[in-house]
Amino acid sequence: MAVLVCGLYGGTPAASAQVLRWAADASADVPYTFHDPKDQSRLTGYEYDLMQELGRHLQRPTQFVQNDWDGLIPGLQRGLYDLVICGIEITPEHAQGIDFSDPYYVTAERLVVRKGSAPFESITDLKGLTVGTIKATQAERILADYPDVRVRTYDEESNVFMDLVNGRTDAVLIDGPIAQYYGGTNPALEVVGPPIGRVSYGIAFGKGQNAVLKQQVNAALEQMRADGSLHRILARWHLWSPEMVAFTKDTTQPDIAPTEWQHYADSVHEASGWQVRFWQYVGFLPLLAKGAVLTLLVSLCAMVLAVALGLALALVRMYGPKWAVSLAALYVEIVRGTPLLIQILFIFYGLPQFGINLGPFLAGVIGLGMNYAAYEAENYRAGLQSVARGQMEAALALNMTHFQALRFVVVPQAFRLVMPVMTNDFISLLKDSSLVSVITLTELTQTYIRLSSTYFDYFGTGLMVGGAYLLIGLPFVRLARMAEKRLAQPHTRRE
Repeated sequence: MAVLVCGLYGGTPAASAQVLRWAADASADVPYTFHDPKDQSRLTGYEYDLMQELGRHLQRPTQFVQNDWDGLIPGLQRGLYDLVICGIEITPEHAQGIDFSDPYYVTAERLVVRKGSAPFESITDLKGLTVGTIKATQAERILADYPDVRVRTYDEESNVFMDLVNGRTDAVLIDGPIAQYYGGTNPALEVVGPPIGRVSYGIAFGKGQNAVLKQQVNAALEQMRADGSLHRILARWHLWSPEMVAFTKDTTQPDIAPTEWQHYADSVHEASGWQVRFWQYVGFLPLLAKGAVLTLLVSLCAMVLAVALGLALALVRMYGPKWAVSLAALYVEIVRGTPLLIQILFIFYGLPQFGINLGPFLAGVIGLGMNYAAYEAENYRAGLQSVARGQMEAALALNMTHFQALRFVVVPQAFRLVMPVMTNDFISLLKDSSLVSVITLTELTQTYIRLSSTYFDYFGTGLMVGGAYLLIGLPFVRLARMAEKRLAQPHTRRE
């Protein structure tokens, strides 16, 4: 997570100024808020610049919070941040769940096609063809009015254009800024036809929350339109459009070079070659290392919880009273019968409604641990059942208590039997830890999405991330095999 602080007009922010926390999905969100392709540690984007200017007008320091697109509004409703700015369209459907500021940007939908394809000029020319767009957007709703057009929706903008380049779709209908930055910078694509419809972006607030902040933001946006700071930001990003002229009534033409647009265009068209690509991959290593550390920490903590809870459940089902056996069996069936993703989202976003607020790391560990505990419980139960009944009887005959017999005789033998299965489960948990990206944790998979969508390189970065997962898992496989051999020594026949 990047933390970025802007100062007051004419100086540094007062110590008592309350931090304005704002969220966006910067993993693949050109040109809104994204990581600079030339410096992945630097956030940029016209919405990022807008928020810095907004902070100066509000005389408040700002702090950026990364969240997955699908988690932005749930996180807002939970109170993880004060507002969301991420190209969210102002529509009646969206307004039912969130409050919007006044529009800060107005644009239209644009068609993007492959160069050299048929001369498409409007949606009606796409009859019988496949058109890609982002899910739950104004473009998707427009395409729904054309039943003869096959619509394919996506979560990420980069995937939309990759499929167009690769011939999986015939055209893309998408918001003007995205069309300009993804389609206008790709030599294989072109933006065609006139603007279609009207799209307004607004800053999102929790429904019925932060009414005072909303008023302050609206007043600051009005000041930015009046003093020309909004115009200057959009001009630098080459996004001052006829729609914005009509909306703001600002017909001035300041001499502002589109420096940010040029910087991005240059960065995606840098010289290629194996040496350039090699050093680019070397530059990815710190990001991958950071994601790998988080992946490993989440996985290890979750596995510890899964082993402890799973063993407890197995013992209860084998030796507990009937009511406890029923509860343990019910837990196992519920957890195994529901998706892990739903469980993680429920723990992180659902439990706060009952006053249980868990941080992203703790929620991820608990979600993964409780899920895998159900599977471990069944593994351990099978291991316990595999231990001969006479082992327990012999232990009791030696004047051990029932607890001592379990601890020193039965459980160690069962543990040796289920060790290989535990190793497999840890590797599976390691890969399933990718799901914690939906609750703001940037682990390996989220890092892959960010890098691949920024550089349109799914192959090389995919190999690097896959290799990272492999390197993390191999030492634990080796340790498990060593433990298996050590535990098996008393049972191995000696020549």
